[in-house]
Amino acid sequence: MATVELAPGVQTFETPKNKILKEDHKIDVNEISTHAKHVTPLLKPSSTKHSSLVQGSIPKETAIATHAAIYGLTPEKEKRLRELYDRLDMDNDGTIDIRDLTMALKHEMPHIPSRMAPLLMQKMAADSSNSSVDFGDFAKYVIDHEERLEKVFSDLDQNKDGYIDVQEIQIYCDTQGVPISDQRAADIVQQMAQTGNVNLQEFQDYMLLYPSSDPKEIAQFWRHNLIFDIGEDSQLPEDFTQEEIQSGVWWRHLVAGAVAGCMSRTSTAPLDRIKVYLQVHASRQNPLNLFSAIRLLYAEGGIRSFWRGNGINVVKIAPESAIKFMAYEQFKRWIQEYKGSNELTIYERLFAGSCAGVMSQTTIYPMEVLKTRLALRRTGQLDRGLIYFAHKLYRREGLIVFYKGYVPNLFGIIPYAGIDLAVYETMKNLYLKRNPEKKEPGTLALLACGTISSTCGQLASYPLALVRTRLQAREWIADPNQPDTMVGQFRYIIRNEGFTGLYRGLVPNFMKVIPAVGISYVVYENVRRHLGATMS
Repeated sequence: MATVELAPGVQTFETPKNKILKEDHKIDVNEISTHAKHVTPLLKPSSTKHSSLVQGSIPKETAIATHAAIYGLTPEKEKRLRELYDRLDMDNDGTIDIRDLTMALKHEMPHIPSRMAPLLMQKMAADSSNSSVDFGDFAKYVIDHEERLEKVFSDLDQNKDGYIDVQEIQIYCDTQGVPISDQRAADIVQQMAQTGNVNLQEFQDYMLLYPSSDPKEIAQFWRHNLIFDIGEDSQLPEDFTQEEIQSGVWWRHLVAGAVAGCMSRTSTAPLDRIKVYLQVHASRQNPLNLFSAIRLLYAEGGIRSFWRGNGINVVKIAPESAIKFMAYEQFKRWIQEYKGSNELTIYERLFAGSCAGVMSQTTIYPMEVLKTRLALRRTGQLDRGLIYFAHKLYRREGLIVFYKGYVPNLFGIIPYAGIDLAVYETMKNLYLKRNPEKKEPGTLALLACGTISSTCGQLASYPLALVRTRLQAREWIADPNQPDTMVGQFRYIIRNEGFTGLYRGLVPNFMKVIPAVGISYVVYENVRRHLGATMS
């Protein structure tokens, strides 16, 4: 007899026609009505595979187990979850894995940092050993998480009118010990709803893929992660309150970030070296690709050669982060004094972060040049150490060698998030202008705006990075006709290789995103907890 296990503590089971008592918590599937959704609250999700919902003819046992896993949703709720599930399933293979989540957060839900993908995966998976999530597991996560978010919404809704506003957001964050400014609270509400008031459904939709319902972590998320996720090359430092600075939270955060950066860069160093090699040496006359570059590098120096230049790439993290943080705080103070207000808009913070990036990059830029030269060196060219290597560069090319490629680097200081944000806002406003009858863009319109703006940001920033690398490595390029200016390099590349030449090395650059994000998050969270920093 085929049986299905009942949920713990449940002894009765109802269908529209009858009521059955089962002492052994087992029930014969033949005794169950074909309308399986009526019994789902009583059934326990088991190892039975969760098949697609109500799609074609499926066995009764499968229908029961599937509906059991999602606790008897209405058809409307099933449809909404299926649409969201399909959006997260980026490769359309029927399941969600860590790559799907990372890419979806980056391009579909940019308000959730992509570094959250590993924890989100862990929350969704029924079994920690699973490398993917099926629809049943996803639906269970959504339902459980929405229930917890409903409690958070109730705490936020101080006047119990069914909506939360800017003032209630501020009060909530204050009670959690994470005060935020009026502007920040307004930005949060604006992202959730254009009307100035947020209802329960809008709140749940916005927070659905943030893998925590802890009140303080939500407040910290709102304070520290409001800007679109801009990856490992972010030029916008974290904002800290005076209380966080005085208590030492800031340095714990910087240390955790530095350690995470070291581990992440070391783990993805082979892909980074391949990218640099392709940027400098690949051309129409020398048509290298990912695999041919791997073969050449391995043949020249063995497996260890893939980590050339990584040491100095890791060493520069600490001074760069410290200078950027201190400069960012100073530039914020100057802007606040000039305005006569402590409130900073998202663009003013982006400007302060960009200025801080200029200062930190100017200071550590010689290390960037050394990193590129070391990544391109051949076996035996560092036998007498880094200092001698740097001194030899100085004697041969002068002090200017340590600032080659600085101009395109300067133009690239404003990260692609700045372009992303500007394009996103422009497209959204253009949509509303052309559709005056709508108060806010629909989901598909916002999705299109986000996808296009993110793509524009990435495509705009990469050519500058490529030209910077080629200028840094100018003396190592075989072609003697290579120009030594930014404009000259752009003209040379377009004339000889076309616009596609500006994107040499793009494949390994994209390949390192997923592992870099996952490793950074795991290391960062562990170091943060060890240091006692309570920032999410």
